[in-house]
Amino acid sequence: MKIDLHIHSKNGSDGKWTLEEIFAEASRRAIGLMSITDHDAIHCQDVALSLAERYGIAYIAGVELNVTFSHRSYGEGKGISLDFLGYGYDIHNEPLVDKLRALRSFRERRAREILENINREFQKEGRRSFTDRDMEAIQASVDGSFGRPHIADYLIRQGVVRDKREAFERYLVRCNVPKMPLSLEEASALMRGAGGKLILAHPNDPNGTSLVTLTPSLAEQQTIIREGMLPYIDGVECWHSRHSESTVDAYRMFAREEGLMVTGGSDCHQQPVVMGTVRVPEYVAGQFRL
Repeated sequence: MKIDLHIHSKNGSDGKWTLEEIFAEASRRAIGLMSITDHDAIHCQDVALSLAERYGIAYIAGVELNVTFSHRSYGEGKGISLDFLGYGYDIHNEPLVDKLRALRSFRERRAREILENINREFQKEGRRSFTDRDMEAIQASVDGSFGRPHIADYLIRQGVVRDKREAFERYLVRCNVPKMPLSLEEASALMRGAGGKLILAHPNDPNGTSLVTLTPSLAEQQTIIREGMLPYIDGVECWHSRHSESTVDAYRMFAREEGLMVTGGSDCHQQPVVMGTVRVPEYVAGQFRL
């Protein structure tokens, strides 16, 4: 059975496809178990559950939470962003729903502040400033959680930059505004309070939000997890599209030693469509008592 427990949608966050398109393709690819894990958003989970039933695919409610984390011995003790996956929670749990609604509202205010910062850069360059009309145009392209990738796409469409890399290097890193902080303790309490499990996402992703920010050493990453995360997490994402074989093996062994769950998925945003291409063993499904 093919398993993919890390997929993003256009409906919920920064995927390129709608839920309907994702489930139709998952069916064609014979994916037997999946989860939509949109960023800080669960408002589309009821639709996902309905589509899973229609296509005969086993489904686990999912979400990807961005957390601010720090460790006194790494990164000078400063907070960094890490991603954690939540699975199997009650999609109508009020504290979780309310918190994610607040995070989504903050994202919109943050986007407006980022545009103001970009306008200051535009003024230095003699460019036309973004107006409320530009903000509305960006918002119109957002089906899920509003984030910097949507602004990057608009900069490309306006001919300001050639690609996303240039958008981030020239504007979005320099003009960034901090996200609404969510601590690991709060994320854990919310997810467990909703009856779910909290999983550390892609811990050794070299190109993403991961512990590589603090150290490239797998041994040191695992020390950080032991010292700063174990009371709050239920598992680790071992299989990921940007995890090497050695990373998978190291984290499988670590999870076994610490009694943690193991999960895996493609982290597919449909750029390209890599759903179901990460080989996740079938015993992963058994941890969810499906």
